[in-house]
Amino acid sequence: MFFQNDKTDAEVRADLEEKLWDGLSSSSPFVMLGLNGVEDSRTRPMTAQIDEVDGSKTIYFFADKREHLVKGLSESSDAVATFVSKGHDIFAHIHGRLVIDNDRAVIERLWNPMIAAWYEGDQDDPNLALLRFDTRMANVWEASGLEHLKAAAIEAFGGDADTPDYDDKRADVEL
Repeated sequence: MFFQNDKTDAEVRADLEEKLWDGLSSSSPFVMLGLNGVEDSRTRPMTAQIDEVDGSKTIYFFADKREHLVKGLSESSDAVATFVSKGHDIFAHIHGRLVIDNDRAVIERLWNPMIAAWYEGDQDDPNLALLRFDTRMANVWEASGLEHLKAAAIEAFGGDADTPDYDDKRADVEL
């Protein structure tokens, strides 16, 4: 076969999970975040703050209490975030539970000048809310355009290409 997957399912999941965390932690921490089951279920752009303690990673967001995302938490905490890495090589649909968690130690640890620019009262701003995203699962895809382009080129020039095997490019990952 022209394309072959030599990775086990567990290896694929571990690889894609690592690539997702790397993407969220590096130069591309932006997601579209929204709540499921609320009247205004639109997603909105948010900056993910990754907090790693003792090898465990948690996603947080700074938000304004007056924003309908925060107000919607009284109706539902079932949340979804969509992510595309800066190089468009990793795509993810992340599911979990969104809760207000104004842990002062976490706020201080994650606070930076980019966040401070949004809050007049700095860390003591009365409208500041720290949201914790208790992730359950992410459906992660790795862009596989090169394999597809190879097959298309072979077909275009009269060859008989096997369909690319994308099994090692997509997985449901428990976070």
